Amino acid sequence: MLLSLFLQGKAQEKKIFNETDAQKEARLAWWVNDRFGMFIHWGLYSMPARHEWIKNYERLTDSAYQKYFDLYNPDLYNPREWARQAKAAGMKYAVITTKHHEGFCLFDSKFTDYKATNTAAKKDLIKEWVEAFRAEGLKVGFYYSLIDWHHPDFTIDRVHPQRPNDPKDYDRLNKGRDMEKYRAYLKNQLKELMTNYGKIDILWTDFSYPGEHGKDHNDWNSLELIKMIRKLQPGIIINDRLDLGEYDDGGDFATPEQYKVSEWPTRNGKRIHWETCQTFSGSWGYYRDETSWKDNKQLLVLLIESVSKGGNLLLNVGPTSRGTFDVRAQERLKGMGEWMQVNGRAIYGCTEAPAEFKRPDNSLLTYNPTTKRLYVHLLDYPLQRFELPGLKGKVKYAQLLSDGSEIKMRGTDKGDLALDLPVRKPNDEIPVIELVLQ
Repeated sequence: MLLSLFLQGKAQEKKIFNETDAQKEARLAWWVNDRFGMFIHWGLYSMPARHEWIKNYERLTDSAYQKYFDLYNPDLYNPREWARQAKAAGMKYAVITTKHHEGFCLFDSKFTDYKATNTAAKKDLIKEWVEAFRAEGLKVGFYYSLIDWHHPDFTIDRVHPQRPNDPKDYDRLNKGRDMEKYRAYLKNQLKELMTNYGKIDILWTDFSYPGEHGKDHNDWNSLELIKMIRKLQPGIIINDRLDLGEYDDGGDFATPEQYKVSEWPTRNGKRIHWETCQTFSGSWGYYRDETSWKDNKQLLVLLIESVSKGGNLLLNVGPTSRGTFDVRAQERLKGMGEWMQVNGRAIYGCTEAPAEFKRPDNSLLTYNPTTKRLYVHLLDYPLQRFELPGLKGKVKYAQLLSDGSEIKMRGTDKGDLALDLPVRKPNDEIPVIELVLQ
């Protein structure tokens, strides 16, 4: 038992880099502060407009998928407008798919012909995107798919469109495919992305799936990749999908996808950095006929609840094949932006409230440890009297955040703090009370 505990302890100390905890916190400080970013999934799959995994789901061959490459023409692409909408929504950083699982590259790579410069676009779409988002003061990040369903040397596995029905057929189908050549391709393209576009703030690699007929860190040569990436971009933040979980620093943040965590995630008993990636509806790419779109309140709750548990929200937009944001996405971004314009102070720089502050029913709490201000997000607006347990004598001032109007308060015999809220709910989708603590 003692030996297993010792080995577990040693495993926890296993590191790739000589970076101290303080140095890591300094590197991630801007990201922890900013809390809210835009994910952008864009590629050839925006043309069939029925899911970014269409090639997999419908088991399309390269020849059947080729029409999308031949006809791809994002003639309305204006990344400056995308950047303006992201900024207006209150987002502080953005991550775009330079290449998704389909293998199509939005950037001008020397190592493939399957790229935007060889379509009617005739330009490096990523270069233009980076310039536009930087011009709006947004941090920039690249998503890069480790998977590639187009590359001839990428071996057919359980998520490949040409996967066999009979597992015995894998060897036959993979005859002539060479993952060593694909690993070189992977490394070369990541090197291009890390050297040709200036400072890159985030890298999202996606994804590993160990096990039978899957792929893990050995298939990507992940250890060599992460060392190269950090050497070329020392300040970069890298997600956790390279399958380097045996190392404490094999990824900077966890990535719960499409679900809300129940509490602040931990690793070996220690709280970790995390970011949930979420869609407006069910898919990441543009899906014309999808109807299960979240409304503004649901999206705001996603953001607030993520911050209330010490995390970030990366909210996805899937542009159309012509290069515009779906009207539904524009409407939701606008709605979130209107709320963030007056309530952003309850998000930026905020985190989980200290345990001494108890969350009232139908509310969420965020806390700014620098300004020592507590924010109460009212998910269900109460009728005038609102009590905060145990806060008697701990609050100097209370106000509605949206307009800075005072809220009268008084202590109760139970040691709680009673607030007198206006009868009429403020115009905010989710009103926020700002408490200036003693």
